Amino acid sequence: MDHKVLHIILWDQLTQHNAALANFNKDSDHILMCESLEELTYVKHHKKKLVFLISAMRHFAQHLQDTKYPMTYIHLDDQDHLGSYSAHIQQLVGAHNFTKIKIMQPSDYFQKEMVEQWERELNIPIEQVEDNRFLCTRASFAHWASNRKQLRMEYFYREMRKRYKILMDGDQPEGGKWNYDAENRKPPKDGLLVPKPYHGVVDVITNEVMRLVEARFSDHFGDLLPFYFAVTRTQALSVLNKFIKERLSVFGDYQDAMIEGEPWMYHAHIGFYLNCGLLDPLECIKAAEKAYYSGNAPLNAVEGFIRQVLGWREYICGIYWLKMPEYKQLNYFKAKRSLPEFYWTANTKMNCLKQCVTETKQHAYAHHIQRLMVLGNFALIAGINPDEVNEWYHIVYADAHEWVELPNVSGMVLFADGGYLASKPYAAGGSYINKMSNYCKGCTYSPTKKNGEGACPFNYLYWDFLVRNREKLADNHRIGMMYRTYDRMDDEKKEAIAQDSIKFLKGIE
Repeated sequence: MDHKVLHIILWDQLTQHNAALANFNKDSDHILMCESLEELTYVKHHKKKLVFLISAMRHFAQHLQDTKYPMTYIHLDDQDHLGSYSAHIQQLVGAHNFTKIKIMQPSDYFQKEMVEQWERELNIPIEQVEDNRFLCTRASFAHWASNRKQLRMEYFYREMRKRYKILMDGDQPEGGKWNYDAENRKPPKDGLLVPKPYHGVVDVITNEVMRLVEARFSDHFGDLLPFYFAVTRTQALSVLNKFIKERLSVFGDYQDAMIEGEPWMYHAHIGFYLNCGLLDPLECIKAAEKAYYSGNAPLNAVEGFIRQVLGWREYICGIYWLKMPEYKQLNYFKAKRSLPEFYWTANTKMNCLKQCVTETKQHAYAHHIQRLMVLGNFALIAGINPDEVNEWYHIVYADAHEWVELPNVSGMVLFADGGYLASKPYAAGGSYINKMSNYCKGCTYSPTKKNGEGACPFNYLYWDFLVRNREKLADNHRIGMMYRTYDRMDDEKKEAIAQDSIKFLKGIE
């Protein structure tokens, strides 16, 4: 019996090496790509994110067609759009007598459930092949995690360095240390010249998508214009090369710095392209490693970048698939407060939050310290419901898919998993933001004032967070000292913290 295979490519699997296309027979097999409402509306994605992903899909499909792959591509605005992936699969299977469906493992759990539903409803075998957009398989990560009390990223990262022989001097790390993070925390200084980010040309395909998104998703968050993301592999490679050439050399020093009006800083801006398949992680790692060995970037910058891709990204994906679906329900602090309206409007007197939300609205992007230590820190110490915070992050960032967003937010940002991922909550007062940014200079509140009118809300909310959660945090060795500091405060100070917090939190409800 001849095998006729229907190969399916989801919207974030746009890699030239898609494992589902291995052994593709152009005489009998067929590809299906669909602008599926299941994916497009799982959350109300940022307009710019939708334009980026739909345009990247259409360009990828064009590439496949140009290389003579037989395929069906379903546009969202096609008159014969049947409303779901499964309906189009059923139609194609009926018309062409396919004997099997082949697909690369979905990266998000809801996609996994969608694929399993196809198999039940359509009564056709579905082969899920390993997701080759990652360097550590899910089985390999599960093996590494087995019998470990704590799954610390640092140790996983070291094993990955050894496995792929990245920045290694024999069996030792290049330079004698595994991690140069201590050198990568410089605050911003006057006169920094930040190179302009990549700005792609908007072509006919992208223009069509922009009109579609404005027509169909006009009520979604975010600015559609101007649009400048890469939407093809060639363009994504240009983004990578631009980073290696113009930003990598000082990325390490200022990766935690924040400057008003400089949303892109020295970051790579390649998460968009890694997470939808236009870039391969190993080629990004090798490009950075080459820059070090050729003398074009220092070790602290190169190691810091590689740690993000080879360590953190792989680790986060491993955690997600190890702990789902239960991980999504975790709420260690039982946080219940609703997400404040200013996360959508930027209408707040807190300049750091105003800047980060405004830039998120404009660009569908904020760098990791803005996400963690401003937007996330506030959500943590204000006790915002993890479901609402996770949904917000998933909606607003163009690189956010659930596999990467959920562990970062529930684990790293909110400590909602009780310390499974992070060793302590990333809570901080206003002094951290003041040190690492210039946001406080233009703020209504003073980072040096601890209580009362004009005091930075981060200052008293930090202590209020510790008090509210003392039973769960007092034994944490990394923050035990803070409780001893609080206990030395006089009653008047403690009362001021409590009253300031109550007043502020009521004001944002």
